[in-house]
Amino acid sequence: MSEKRHVNGGFSSSFGFVLACVGSAVGLGNIWMFPYRLGQYGGAAFLIPYFLFIALFGYVGLSAEFGLGRRAGTGTLGAYKYCFDRIGKGRFGQVLAWIPLLGSLGIAIGYSIIIGWVVRSLAGSLTGVILTADSAAYFAEATGHLGSVPWHVLVVAAAVVILLCNAASGIEKANKILMPVFFLLFAILAVRVLFLPGAFAGYEFLFIPKWEYLLRADTWVMAMGQAFFSLSITGSGMIVYGSYLDKKENIPRASVQTAVFDTVAALLAALAIMPAVFAFGIAPDRGPSLMFVTLPNVFRQMPMGRLFAVIFFLSVALAGITSLMNMFEAVIESWQNRFGLGRRLSVLICGVTVLGVGLFLEHGDVVGHWMDFVTIVIVPIGAVLGAVSIYYILGYRNIREELEEGRKKPLPPAFGFLAKYIYVPLTIIVLILGFLYNGIG
Repeated sequence: MSEKRHVNGGFSSSFGFVLACVGSAVGLGNIWMFPYRLGQYGGAAFLIPYFLFIALFGYVGLSAEFGLGRRAGTGTLGAYKYCFDRIGKGRFGQVLAWIPLLGSLGIAIGYSIIIGWVVRSLAGSLTGVILTADSAAYFAEATGHLGSVPWHVLVVAAAVVILLCNAASGIEKANKILMPVFFLLFAILAVRVLFLPGAFAGYEFLFIPKWEYLLRADTWVMAMGQAFFSLSITGSGMIVYGSYLDKKENIPRASVQTAVFDTVAALLAALAIMPAVFAFGIAPDRGPSLMFVTLPNVFRQMPMGRLFAVIFFLSVALAGITSLMNMFEAVIESWQNRFGLGRRLSVLICGVTVLGVGLFLEHGDVVGHWMDFVTIVIVPIGAVLGAVSIYYILGYRNIREELEEGRKKPLPPAFGFLAKYIYVPLTIIVLILGFLYNGIG
C-alpha cells in the first residue's frame, strides 16, 4: 500500500489530528441538546447508556471512517469508489458516495446560518444589547427573513479563509488554537456558576440518578442518538480527516481520545448551563431557545453578566467554526479529487454554494425544516452506507489491516464482532428510529 502524501498535505501529529476531530465533533448538539437530555432522561442514570454508546461508536465507528480515509488516501467520493472497486463496482460506489457528501454539504448550509445567529449574539453581548433588549425579540430578529445576513457571511468567510491556508496543516493549526480556547472558556463558565446561589438545583437536575429511567426505551434511544450524532459519524467528514493521517498513527487510540474529549465538552456544557438556569429560577429548555432566549435572560441577572455572555457566545462560535470546517473540507476535497479542481477554486466554490443556498433558508422555520430533513434522512443514510461499505464491501480483513498500522498490538478479537454485528446494525436502527421519533440526534 502506497504511503504517498495527500495533495492537501497531512496532520503533523496525533495530537493535532485528535484536536481537529474533536473540533468537528464538538458542536451545538453538545451545548443545546446534551444538558437538557441528561436531566430529562434520568440524570446520572442517562450517563450509563450514553457512555456505552459513545464508547462503541467511537471505538469502531470513528475508527472505521478514519481507517478508510487513510487506506484510500482520499475523501468521500474516492473512498467509496475504493471500497466498491473490491467487488468491481467502483463507479456505483462513487455514485452512492454523493449521499453522505450531500449530507455534509447540507449540514454546512444550515449550520452556517445558525452559527451566524451565535456570532450576532456575540456582537450583542459585546455591545450589551442582548442584555437590555428582550431576548426573544432579539432572537426573532435574527431568525426573520434575511435577518442575519452580515453574520452569516462572516461565518462562511471565516471558514473559507482558514481552509485556504494550507489545507490539512491550516485545519490543524486552527484547531490547536480554537479548541483549547473553547475548553478553557467553558471551564471558566462552569466554575463561575458553581458559586451562584441556587445553582445546586441545576446539579440535582443533571446528576441525581433516576434509576427507573433505565427501564424506559426512550432513555436508551435518546442516549444512542445523542452519542451517534455527537461524534459526527456521517460517512463523510471523518473520512477526509483520516486521509490526511500518517501511517504511523494509532487510529483506534485517536478515535477513543476524540470520543473522550467530545464527552468532556458535553459535560462541561452541562455544568456551565443548567446550574445557572436553575439558579435564577428559569425553566430549562433545549434547542435554540435555550441558547438564544433562556441564557441571555440568565446572563442579564448575573453579576458581570455581560462578560460571561461574551465568553459563552465566543466559545460556542469557536465550536461552530471548527465543526463547519470539517463539513466544508469533506466537500472541498472530494471536488478536488473528482473534478480535478485546484484547492483555492474548490474552497471558493464551496463557500459560494453554502452561502448562496443558505441565504434562501435564513428564516428560522425554513432552516429548521432543512436541518430536520438533512439530519433525519440524509446523514443517517450516509452513516449506514459508510458502515456497510467499510465493514462489508471493503471487508473487515482489509480495514483491520489499516487499523493495525501504527499499533504495537493487533486489534482484539472482539473488535470485528462489535463492528460487524453490533455497530453496523445499530446504524440502521438509528436511521429507523430517526423516522419514528422525528429525530433522535
